Amino acid sequence: MTVIELREKRAKLWKTMEGFLDTHRNDKGVLSPEDDATYAAMEKDLNDLSNEVRRAERKDAIEAELNKAVSDPIKETPEPQKKEKPGRASNEYKEDFGRHLRGRTLLHNVLSESTDADGGYLVPDEFESFIVAGLEETNVIRSLAKVIPTSNDRKIPVAAGHSVATWTAENAPYTESNPTFGQKEIDTFKLTDLIRISVELLQDAAFPLEEYIANEIARAFGVAEEQAFCVGTGNGQPTGIFTANGGTVGVTAAAANAVTADELVSLVYSLKSPYRRNAKFLMNDTTVAAIRKLKDLNGSYMWQPSVQAGQPDKILGYELYTSPYAPSMAASAFAVAFGDFKNYWIADRAGRTVQRLNELYATNGQIGYVATERVDGKVILPEGIQLLKMKAS
Repeated sequence: MTVIELREKRAKLWKTMEGFLDTHRNDKGVLSPEDDATYAAMEKDLNDLSNEVRRAERKDAIEAELNKAVSDPIKETPEPQKKEKPGRASNEYKEDFGRHLRGRTLLHNVLSESTDADGGYLVPDEFESFIVAGLEETNVIRSLAKVIPTSNDRKIPVAAGHSVATWTAENAPYTESNPTFGQKEIDTFKLTDLIRISVELLQDAAFPLEEYIANEIARAFGVAEEQAFCVGTGNGQPTGIFTANGGTVGVTAAAANAVTADELVSLVYSLKSPYRRNAKFLMNDTTVAAIRKLKDLNGSYMWQPSVQAGQPDKILGYELYTSPYAPSMAASAFAVAFGDFKNYWIADRAGRTVQRLNELYATNGQIGYVATERVDGKVILPEGIQLLKMKAS
């Protein structure tokens, strides 16, 4: 079944669920225990279909990548010889890095140009691009935020107040305006992953070592990053969006474990109009499941499933993204974020490195690999991301 067919099937099921709620609520506006069980079963089918849609999209993306041509077509006129790329982009660097991972003698002796303080080697450009692409695929915050490269701590000036224009009579003195400025500092924190691989596996030339390590780094770093970008404390790790130092509280819910349609509408309009042009919702799946049953003032369900491949679902016409690390609805929790997430900045310092550990696991017949990156994340303009805070217990 294609992605389009899966999405159409999901949309059809959602229409059935909408009709079921409209026709089976009693005079108190609730479902009977039997109808609630029926609806819960349909909701499970909907979640299963949503997961299958995402799985099919990933499969299509992998197939598209694998179907790309592996070499340029042969032409009658010879192509001009391409100039060799320098540094970490060169074929020599890539070859030596692969031999370093396998513990073999280096052929070109070019890795010494790219050592780091921990004794590891910076990964080749192509290898790092693969890691970054993997991070974006598994890390929803990184795909939405503003990502900047940095070589040291970075101080970002932020306007804390603006100049004010005044009507001035002819020949009258001008009124002075005094805009004020604050400062946000982007630091970098160290994130590491230690991988162990058996010596026998390394000796197998058919084992795709570079691809395996890149995939493992992307998965592990993606999980750790997204969790920190959502709820990080800022102490030894990035500062999360769903924290007191993240976005601005735009709405406080009337309940500790439920959200109303009016509160979501109020959250949308708590965000200034310029930010709403690129605004998106962000929450976890449990919160989405609760919001699916809500209607807006026109009687339409607020959650709108996407029927187009590659397009996210929507709430009140705005794109919806989910993260398992966004807080659940609980007392005093920041359960929903709405805003332009380009106001969350992610700073990547230098390049990612991989260090081979020959001796640490030698008695186990294994080789260790330590991958390292330095990264920080922080909301630069809190007014650009509004949070819905649950009622305190």
